[in-house]
Amino acid sequence: MASTPDIAGTPEISTELSRDLNLFQVTLMGVGMMIGAGVFLGIGNGLHHVGPGGTIMVFTLNAMLAMFSAMSYAELSSAIPRAGGAYNFARMGFGKGVSFLAGWMEWCGSTVAGSMYAWTFAMYVLNFLHAMGWLPWAHSNSHVSIRILAAITATLFAYINYRGASETGKLGAYITIGQTLTLAVVGGLGLITAIRDPSRFANFDPFMSHGWLPVLATMGFIYVAFEGYEVIAQAGDETIEPRKNLPKAMMLSVLIVGVTYMLVSAASVLAIRPAELGPAGDAGRWSAWIASTGGADTFFSVVVARLLPVGGGLLVVCAVVFSATSALNATMYSATRAVYALGRDQMLSKKIATISPRTHTPWVALLTTWLVIICIDLFVPRVTDVASMSSMMFLFLFLLVNVCCIRIRRRMGDELVYGYVMPLFPLIPILAIVAQCALVVELRAMSKLAWIVGPAWVLIGVVTYRLYGRKHAANTRDEIVSFREPDRLPKTRFRILLPVAHPDAALGKLAPTMRFAEVYDAEVHLLHMVPIPDQVPLHDAEAYMDTGREAMVEAMLYLKTRFPAHETIRYCRNAARGILSAAREYQSDLLIAGWRGRSVRADFLLGSTLDPLFERNPCDVVVLRDCRKRAYQNILVPFAGGPHSVLALRTASALVDPDGGVIRVYNVTMPGKPTVDIEAFLQQHAAQFHCPMGQFSPEHAVSKEVLETILRAAESADLVIIGATGDRRLSQVAVGTLPERIAAGVSGALVMVKARTPVRSLLNRWL
Repeated sequence: MASTPDIAGTPEISTELSRDLNLFQVTLMGVGMMIGAGVFLGIGNGLHHVGPGGTIMVFTLNAMLAMFSAMSYAELSSAIPRAGGAYNFARMGFGKGVSFLAGWMEWCGSTVAGSMYAWTFAMYVLNFLHAMGWLPWAHSNSHVSIRILAAITATLFAYINYRGASETGKLGAYITIGQTLTLAVVGGLGLITAIRDPSRFANFDPFMSHGWLPVLATMGFIYVAFEGYEVIAQAGDETIEPRKNLPKAMMLSVLIVGVTYMLVSAASVLAIRPAELGPAGDAGRWSAWIASTGGADTFFSVVVARLLPVGGGLLVVCAVVFSATSALNATMYSATRAVYALGRDQMLSKKIATISPRTHTPWVALLTTWLVIICIDLFVPRVTDVASMSSMMFLFLFLLVNVCCIRIRRRMGDELVYGYVMPLFPLIPILAIVAQCALVVELRAMSKLAWIVGPAWVLIGVVTYRLYGRKHAANTRDEIVSFREPDRLPKTRFRILLPVAHPDAALGKLAPTMRFAEVYDAEVHLLHMVPIPDQVPLHDAEAYMDTGREAMVEAMLYLKTRFPAHETIRYCRNAARGILSAAREYQSDLLIAGWRGRSVRADFLLGSTLDPLFERNPCDVVVLRDCRKRAYQNILVPFAGGPHSVLALRTASALVDPDGGVIRVYNVTMPGKPTVDIEAFLQQHAAQFHCPMGQFSPEHAVSKEVLETILRAAESADLVIIGATGDRRLSQVAVGTLPERIAAGVSGALVMVKARTPVRSLLNRWL
């Protein structure tokens, strides 16, 4: 079920796809999408540009890179198992605009790939018929007959997709089994040939003909052959037990295809007699030989003819029929689900998401995809350009998904139910991002047209979104929705963000907030996150706003007469994410929150809302407990040095009573250890404090019992200010860090602070 909760003025969208694909079917759907052009176009072009060893390196490195991106897809698909794939991931990670571009690129990449597979099928079949003397016309790889047959093939598979996901999955499974067995035969014949004639290993000399840069360009060209896990992500609404089966299918498909490609590429090198190639060590011998046999695009047929002189042509046709049509079937399915998701969420016309009542398939989205495939097959000059265009779109798309994986884990990890979590996070998606950027840059060497069409398609997507999608897009349940929002003003002064929920709690934080506003000459932004239960649609949000509105009114009565103050009411299923999002959007300098005491839940140090605020703080965070005064006479600041200590002292300097108040800077040292020079630290940071230096009182103590010593000193203080770690490792969640243990032992007014650091703050704002 794919549904979107509505808000006032936005009708609820409800569409349904049939859920009947099992692990076997979705795995073979991914394999079927990958095994195709990688063999028929990739091996010949690889040998031409990078030589025999370089070709095997291309497939090996691409398989590794595909596995990295497949891990990101697997993690996100297990947590967000819905039709739309990368579109859904970008929607949750970055919002509507980026998600539209993701869906737009996904549709383009899959559609262009489908046209390439239809073209490849037509090209190899007609080449076979031409070799048999059965064609009554002169034939070439760009002949109009190839284009017409490609269009007919695309039409046939559009009808198969219209019949439904079950029919698509079953047919794809049968075709994929056939193609995998056929290519296994080719690989086996290559190994047998090499065993019988070991001299053929001389074909690997030179191993890499032209160095590493051509390897990167060829990897980019062939990468379209490794994007089958993307079609698996599209099947989230139609897969049985998707949280378990989608990640398994992605890993299995990449593994099966990677091994198959490496085996067949090695067999292709070993299929040729060394005497045909010319002298060993000649860097150009493969290029010259491929050109003499008809070109790189149809090299695979030559390989099979060498391995199997009798019946080799028929084996090639079987391989093409199985591989190209299986990949065409899967890419058409994927492209249809991508544009269906755009229509479902009204990024494009909602008519695109129309579901056939008979077959439960998105027939309008399928019709649109079919028309684009037909146009590409009829009008694009070369199949190499088609492959490069598709690879570029997928590289853009997978790069974005890897970024989304990092961002969603950081921002929404507590909210999602993961069926799979990748190891070595975030190293794996970062490596994938770097590699994909390199491949996109080097792809220009393979096709100039791809570097024109790819960015142009993205630009068309931006214009389409701005003219239509931005105005019509429906909100989803995972987004942050504003019910009342002030006009966005340029930042001219210090900004304080104050989340409020209940009138009593809001009033309890007002006195210190007003003091902070005074000393920082700040504007105050009041934020209320409406607590709507998961099962309640957004159009019923009004019933849950009354308490928050009352708190906002009470707070505004105090603030607005003295400081610039603004109010925002938003909805988000997770309050912490909503608060952090507002802090980033408003470029807040200080976030003030309230705390009622240590969480009763074992998996949180401070609570389900405060823990994320401390972990992912994009600005300084001050958390108040039982703080209702504007100023305090005796403030204790346990001191250890570092950025949190600076913020704690700065906070103390704002809250200390200017008439005789004292800030006790208290350091406890273990016996035998040197004491900290508090005076030097205070002098170093004196410019940041808001009170005279004479109000600071450095104090030292020597004790093995650090916690007990600090708690005894806190008994005479009327306010304690400590720095928080925000670290949620399991050992600390179980017993608490020292700051949290101090907080638990202090019975009076308490402030916990967490300072932003430049690098971490920048990462938290973007991730």
